[in-house]
Amino acid sequence: MARVKGGNVAKNRRRKVLKAAKGYFGSKHRLYKTAQEQLFHSGHYAFRDRKQNKRNFRKLWITRINAGCRLNEISYSKFINGLDMAGIAINRKMLSELAINDPKAFAALVETAKKALKGEKVETAKASKPAAKKEVKEEKAPAKKEDLSGKTLAELKELAKANGVKGYSSMKKDELLAALK
Repeated sequence: MARVKGGNVAKNRRRKVLKAAKGYFGSKHRLYKTAQEQLFHSGHYAFRDRKQNKRNFRKLWITRINAGCRLNEISYSKFINGLDMAGIAINRKMLSELAINDPKAFAALVETAKKALKGEKVETAKASKPAAKKEVKEEKAPAKKEDLSGKTLAELKELAKANGVKGYSSMKKDELLAALK
């Protein structure tokens, strides 16, 4: 069998490894074999440390939140439990930012958590949202009595569906207009 040399393919593969190993100390950026070993290790470290970085940041956020809680005379665990009981879902990163940059808003959250821990009813933003939706629906109702002739057939069919008109899908535009009035 004839001898096969690597040629350009092998040279390009080695060049790619050495390019990726630029900046490594000693022979790890000069010699192919040691550079390749170091790249394997570097990939492993990068994968591992991406996970550890998430853990480290969570630890930092919890430490900052705890410091803010202690200033407001509550422990971290009671604060988080109180927020959970109050139905407030906010992540630790944002809580940490509030504790550092906006102590008044953080203090308001602490008071909400304390009330929830005592068993008092806490009104959150969730309770006020449905009321806002009802107001929007009430505003839309008078708009239906306006001139409908400028609307497209698809828009009229949507209105008919919302109003509960039967057989709207097979109606023509003038029939839909008559049914909606």
